[in-house]
Amino acid sequence: MSTAAADHPESPVADWIWDAAAETSELARLRKSFQIDGEIKSASVAATADNAFTLYLNGKKVLQGDRWENLNFADVTKRVKSGENVLAVEARNEGGPAGFVLRLAVTAVDGKQTFVVTDDSWRSSTAADGDWQSAKVDDAKWSKAKVIGSVGDTALPWTGAISLASFDNASASNGKFAPRTTENATAKEGFKLETLIQVPRAMGSWVSLTSASDGTLIASDQGGAGLYRITPSQDGGDTTVKKLPVDVSGAQGLLWAFDCLYAVVNGGPKSGLHRITDKDGDGELDHAEHLMHINGGGEHGPHAVILSPDKKSLFVCSGNHTSLPEQLSGSRIPRNWNEDLLLPRRWDANGHAAGRLAPGGWICQVDPAGKNWEVYSIGFRNQYDIAFNADGELFSYDADMEWDLGSPWYRPTRVVHATSGSEFGWRSGTGKWPTYYEDSLPPVVDIGPGSPVGIVFGYGAKFPAKYQNALFLLDWTYSTIYAVHLSPDGSSYRGEKEDFVTGQPLQVTDATIGQDGALYFATGGRGTQSTLCRVTYVGDESTAPAESKTADGASLRQLRKQLESFHGEDQASQTEPLDQIIDNLGHPDRFVRYAARIALEARPVDTWRDRVLNLKDPVAVINGVIAVSRQGSGSDREPALDSLASLSDKDLDEATSLAALRALQLIFIRLGEPTDAERRIATKALSPLYPHKSERLNAELVQLLVYLDDPTVVKKTIDYMGNLDAEPVPDWGYLIERHKGYGGTVGKLLETMPPVRGIHYAFVLRNQKSGWTLEDRRKYFQFFIDASKYPGGNSFGKFLSQFRDDALATCTPAEKVALADLITVSLLQTPPKVDPPKGPGRKWTRAEALPIVSDLKKRDFKKGRNLFHATQCAKCHRLGGEGGAIGPDLSTAGRKYPLPDLLDALIEPSKAISDQYGSEKVLTVDGETFVGRVVLIDGKLHVYTIDANAPPKILDEDDVEQITPSKISQMPVGLIDGLNPEELKDLVAYLLSGGNNRDKIYR
Repeated sequence: MSTAAADHPESPVADWIWDAAAETSELARLRKSFQIDGEIKSASVAATADNAFTLYLNGKKVLQGDRWENLNFADVTKRVKSGENVLAVEARNEGGPAGFVLRLAVTAVDGKQTFVVTDDSWRSSTAADGDWQSAKVDDAKWSKAKVIGSVGDTALPWTGAISLASFDNASASNGKFAPRTTENATAKEGFKLETLIQVPRAMGSWVSLTSASDGTLIASDQGGAGLYRITPSQDGGDTTVKKLPVDVSGAQGLLWAFDCLYAVVNGGPKSGLHRITDKDGDGELDHAEHLMHINGGGEHGPHAVILSPDKKSLFVCSGNHTSLPEQLSGSRIPRNWNEDLLLPRRWDANGHAAGRLAPGGWICQVDPAGKNWEVYSIGFRNQYDIAFNADGELFSYDADMEWDLGSPWYRPTRVVHATSGSEFGWRSGTGKWPTYYEDSLPPVVDIGPGSPVGIVFGYGAKFPAKYQNALFLLDWTYSTIYAVHLSPDGSSYRGEKEDFVTGQPLQVTDATIGQDGALYFATGGRGTQSTLCRVTYVGDESTAPAESKTADGASLRQLRKQLESFHGEDQASQTEPLDQIIDNLGHPDRFVRYAARIALEARPVDTWRDRVLNLKDPVAVINGVIAVSRQGSGSDREPALDSLASLSDKDLDEATSLAALRALQLIFIRLGEPTDAERRIATKALSPLYPHKSERLNAELVQLLVYLDDPTVVKKTIDYMGNLDAEPVPDWGYLIERHKGYGGTVGKLLETMPPVRGIHYAFVLRNQKSGWTLEDRRKYFQFFIDASKYPGGNSFGKFLSQFRDDALATCTPAEKVALADLITVSLLQTPPKVDPPKGPGRKWTRAEALPIVSDLKKRDFKKGRNLFHATQCAKCHRLGGEGGAIGPDLSTAGRKYPLPDLLDALIEPSKAISDQYGSEKVLTVDGETFVGRVVLIDGKLHVYTIDANAPPKILDEDDVEQITPSKISQMPVGLIDGLNPEELKDLVAYLLSGGNNRDKIYR
């Protein structure tokens, strides 16, 4: 029977069905008529299909899905009616097994329940057309649907993902969830942590969260499962969830403002800013407008939207793979941003972000209608979220590039104070600016390796005062929520961080402060199991509203903000503020003088050039020269050099000397190469200073001296490299002691720090063609061999190989012969001796594997490491400092992914693919097709196919006709099918440990 009705019936088991004519036909249209008696209280439906479906109820589309392993759910209370009803579905298959499954649950006002499930009473047709979804169609002549098997049958290919319990989880008692204790996570003492919702797979994996004015929350799936309105549990009751009836999903930013919901959709034709309103006034958000398209997508695409402090405008941020909107209304920073690198960069050795140029990630101020966009801040890598403090100051949490670990251009995740017109110096590959560059701004506090996601201030929380004013940062990779406590530092701030919530795994995504004073946060992302959690304070301290504004530093902040009011393209004709602007170019506060320079650059250079080049204060001179370099022309090079030459080295401290060297770089970068005479003068001035007692000054001096072709720079640098002390552990290194998840690559790196400073000098010297002796050449190339033995990020070894190749190109044929024993040594770490699995294996499913690996203790580290290589995992993945870089680094997999999701990745690799590692189909002009991961290196496309042992196919861009995304993972299926249960345990243990032999899993 396909229906069951009773006061409290057992739900009938649904069958997988398809069109009777052909089990794997590409299209099936299925129908079912059913009767409902009495007044309806609630109704919900759950369904999925291999591969995709669209479901209609009484002629109206109510549900769709395109991933068979996800059971899709919808509240259909408003669509079911008393009397005759019709379910109609159009399902499509893309080859292989085909099937559709559904369960509809209806509850009457009197408590009577009715279930409708797929079975042999359904009708099927592939020839139906017209209005075939409506009740008007007579389906008597349609064929009887073919039953393939019941849900839960072990012989079916879908049973590992879709079980009887899946339907219960999907419907979740019609959207109601009871609170429970949060497993594998703890909050700071005095705080209570509870899980309100374990999100059904049908509702997706939640990555954004906001609080509405009525006390509800709104969440979005990362994919296509939609938006959900949540009424949080109160006093131990249920939390209720309802899907919003709008065709908007994939939002990585949500905001309730101006009596509507704003959503920033990430990727696809709907990418950009949307506004969702209650058009018919029935209290339900039902109308969506696409206000502005943003060209970007994926994990570095469009992200957050927040409200301005004056509640009159919006602020939107996007990562570094996202272009600015085409129709900008203005910019707070002059639009002639550039790479501003003195020497040639190297793009990432694995091709990540190759070709991505300034401005990188950005923040824009936007009017409520979403039409006027003004650039506010630039130079980010991938800032997922932004937040204002009570002083009206904007903050963000920017991402690191974990593949850069061990290199001098690695920048840890960090909190930044994003002031008007600010620039934070992200440049792709080796091009990242040091934090001391005067034409950028420094971070408030470095956090360390991680994956920044949501941030929120604690304002409105019923927490102790310290935490009401804290900035909460969510780190997806290391399953941590930090509380950062800010204190004034001049016109900016400094920060101290502490762990607030930690877990394993607890892949936090976004957070908000609810109207009830609780901190709510979501977990999920990349298709992983999602939850909604709540943090409340249960300690003894007062939770009375605390003073949030800060008196300290107020006068300096006011000065800076006054200077910032002179920013923007509408200021070009406003010359009255020039006196105040120029007076502050030498201000001792870096943020104040930065604001002054940006205000200066907003005005025509002819109105201030002569004044700033004749200033006396060294810091003012330097910032004046930087402004002239950025806004002037080639004719300004000589007077700019003369202005800098007026400074006395003896009068400059380290910070000012660094700023002066940066100004000199910008003269050459922006105003043109020096003449021979200018080159000689600059070399004569700089060469005696090198090497300096300051390591930071040396890092800049060596670049300038190589650029100037100083004949002494090689000898000095080789000798200096040979006398460097042991590499110090970075400031964030203490995290290894508190976060055991920092094992693997990061842990090994901190235990044996690579020669980071030496790599900088080797990188710079690769450009130097003259001044070499054979002895210096040998020392130089030996350095690469020695450095390659240290641990590092995914790109570490390849970077070293590229630098060596660049340097080799400057050698003479005779030198190459003499250096043959050094230049042929591989700089890529080789795997250990590998023994094949013993077996016997089997075709593993998640259902079989999960019970076996659920409680791992006293496993064998050496066997797990061997199996990591024997199963070919190491061909593409890096873990514990070993392996390839085609696929994701697995060093933190144990913290990122719950065990079921980790097994899915091993057994069904195409189920969820990060856009950073997705495969693409490349069609050449000659008609050849290649499928694999595509990276751009040195202007050529490298296609890494599914065969990990094969070299990449290298193509010229002109030879490529088309590149399209592939839904098939680069990772082959069946890699673990040769393992017996004990071997599977050891491999999974190794993955969970991050390659850390001290992990508790080995005790």
